[in-house]
Amino acid sequence: MILSVLKSTNRLNRFLVVALALCCAAMPAMGQKKPKNQLEKPMAGPRATPLRVTTLYVSPDTTTQKVDRVQIGREMVVSEKSGAWLRVYANTDIEEMQDKDAPEFGRDETPPPISGWMQAKGVVIETNPNGDQILMGEAANQEALAADPKGPINAAQSARLLYRRLTEMYPNSPLVPEAAWRSADIQWQIQKHDAASRPSAHERDPYLRDQMDEDELKKVIKTYPQTRQAALAAYELIDNKLCGDWQGSEKCPEKEAEYYEKYAAEFPDGPRTAQALYQVVYREASLVDLYGADGNEKKADLTRTHAKELAARLKEKFPQTDSSWKASALVYKLDEGIPVYGIDLQ
Repeated sequence: MILSVLKSTNRLNRFLVVALALCCAAMPAMGQKKPKNQLEKPMAGPRATPLRVTTLYVSPDTTTQKVDRVQIGREMVVSEKSGAWLRVYANTDIEEMQDKDAPEFGRDETPPPISGWMQAKGVVIETNPNGDQILMGEAANQEALAADPKGPINAAQSARLLYRRLTEMYPNSPLVPEAAWRSADIQWQIQKHDAASRPSAHERDPYLRDQMDEDELKKVIKTYPQTRQAALAAYELIDNKLCGDWQGSEKCPEKEAEYYEKYAAEFPDGPRTAQALYQVVYREASLVDLYGADGNEKKADLTRTHAKELAARLKEKFPQTDSSWKASALVYKLDEGIPVYGIDLQ
């Protein structure tokens, strides 16, 4: 697809509590004139989110002063309706701060929501029929735009936020497990891309590299065990255990092969099992070269045999897959003595 996910519900609850507390504290005594631009106490209302970047106004009129802009997928509470307008309390932060990036001091301080009027069109409210399907569809659309070089720069984040809103606004929807997984996956891919751009990406040992935040993926596994989404999340978590660069070390492919083979045993029929088995075959084939370079022919022979066994298993269980065909190519190279790891000097 593309380019922690779920703490959104608790965050929304804190968001509402803070809004109420701040507004109540700011209310003037009866009969006292209200200061300009002071927020009124928000009414209890349904949750909502916009499908487009939407402007907030001080009044339900486009000619009045603009308050701010609400980004796609932002969390909102609707406190009042007036014709084609909604009065909302909206979180207009461009990015939602990840827990691991939060400062040690002041992390419990939440900015108050901003109040204003926005046009109702393009706003999905949790009372809308089929609202979960609408959010899922627009999130998928934004995700596709994120993969397009000409797409909006914030499309990935918009998709992620829409998926999160779906899990919050429609917790009983059958789409929630998939939305939770996709939200977590987008965050993972964004962080993975960022980590790969850093010099530490080439460090051999995983702990020397920037690690992706695992919280949301682990929550998917815990919340939806033995599901397709759990299997997908578990596969991605292996990324944090991989070496940045093997640097000719046998230890790296040995450990990585163990991780992938263990995954394949835990999810024998999962959506990433074929890929996991191929990753084992590739690492075993590479180890044949590494062991051979060290003069350890016994280990090389054992590893070669294991690689062929796994390739045969792939061909039997997942015959019409790229993973199976790629494994067959590796077996051919092993049989022909063509190096898999390193440079062919023949």
